[in-house]
Amino acid sequence: MTGTTTGTPAGSTTPHPKAPLQKTPFLKTHRLVRTAEIMGTVVSVHVILDRGEEDGNLPDNPLSGALPHHTASDNTASNDAVLDDAVAAIERSFGELREMDRIFSTYRADSDISRIRAGGLAEADADPLVALVRRACERAEAVTGGLFSAHWRGGFDPTGYVKGWAVERAFNRWLRTLLGLDVIAVGMNAGGDMQLATRPDADWRWRVGIADPSRPGMLLATTELTDGAVATSGTAERGAHIRDPRSAKPPTTGAASATVIADRLSDADVWATAAVVAGINDLGWVARARHTSGLVVGYDGRIRRWAAGDEVDAVRKAGSAVS
Repeated sequence: MTGTTTGTPAGSTTPHPKAPLQKTPFLKTHRLVRTAEIMGTVVSVHVILDRGEEDGNLPDNPLSGALPHHTASDNTASNDAVLDDAVAAIERSFGELREMDRIFSTYRADSDISRIRAGGLAEADADPLVALVRRACERAEAVTGGLFSAHWRGGFDPTGYVKGWAVERAFNRWLRTLLGLDVIAVGMNAGGDMQLATRPDADWRWRVGIADPSRPGMLLATTELTDGAVATSGTAERGAHIRDPRSAKPPTTGAASATVIADRLSDADVWATAAVVAGINDLGWVARARHTSGLVVGYDGRIRRWAAGDEVDAVRKAGSAVS
């Protein structure tokens, strides 16, 4: 299940993602977007630039192509340098994700993880990031009380952790550093899981749409963020890919999806998986996840929401107002 993201000046109205962008008196921006297929999903990066001219989007050029020098009405060398820096940072972030895929993919026979699982590589001889991720997965298993585990099918398989962690890592290393005078916000979206940031003094909000698992193409809720991460886990679009680590079987706990908001995407991703495994009737775990908020949707249409370790409202049915 995926989410959608658009951005708005604070206090303004967000159009549907497919609708034309409307001019606003609050802030005039351009959106630079680049996409790539990495780690088995589509990854997109959105860089929001304050251009002080006409509103609009910068042309989406091929990733390998050069950025034209006439994409905005203000063609000063400074603005060209900002765009060049942004494109270079995006390419570096994509490059890092490809390297993480080379190390951790279980679909590549030559990855470090596949070779470890096959007995052809000792973990001590693998990339040092493997040991780092193992420790992070062990902490996640402990804090979730076993609702998340990288050992559910025998051996070490961090598939359920690596994507969120890798996106968060690449975002912080290459994209967050773009925030400055001409870049007011930046976001990375990997198959609907997002890490987002906004310049502290910018009048800007990321508006994230949460998909309805029972109605493909429809939104169940929206939320606004300036900084943070959103992850969604469930069976609506990818089928029964989640396993209860306690039984190694698909969960039978009645949760169709769970969406979690946290500061870090690695945390949001872990707790979204844990929420689906725990199910629609069990929110006892949220006391251990006080740094998160979110919602769980049941196959029966029930919605349960929590924030700061507590359920925040009564159980409601999908189709009722949720924002």
